[in-house]
Amino acid sequence: MHLLPLLIDPTCVVSEITRLEVLGFHRLTDLEKAYYERVFVQKTVLPITKDIIDLAIQYRQARKMSAGDSIHATTAVLHQLELQTRNVSDFSHIFELKVNNPI
Repeated sequence: MHLLPLLIDPTCVVSEITRLEVLGFHRLTDLEKAYYERVFVQKTVLPITKDIIDLAIQYRQARKMSAGDSIHATTAVLHQLELQTRNVSDFSHIFELKVNNPI
């Protein structure tokens, strides 16, 4: 996956769930981990708030969706951001969400 262009874009922000998913990847090498930790220190990392969780619950109740995807979606919706993902179709039912496949 080509994360570098997104991660070096100064306008790109990430959610705590993104940080969890990237740094929690079980095959991440020590070198990759150190690199991504430096990247996340330089990014705006949006917290997972009660409002995000409340809307994520609504999305999950409406349609089967992972907790991570629901948090990605609600973070983007509540912050009026475009979600960057390869899995555009996973979010097609959320009409208020702007989604883009950067790859």
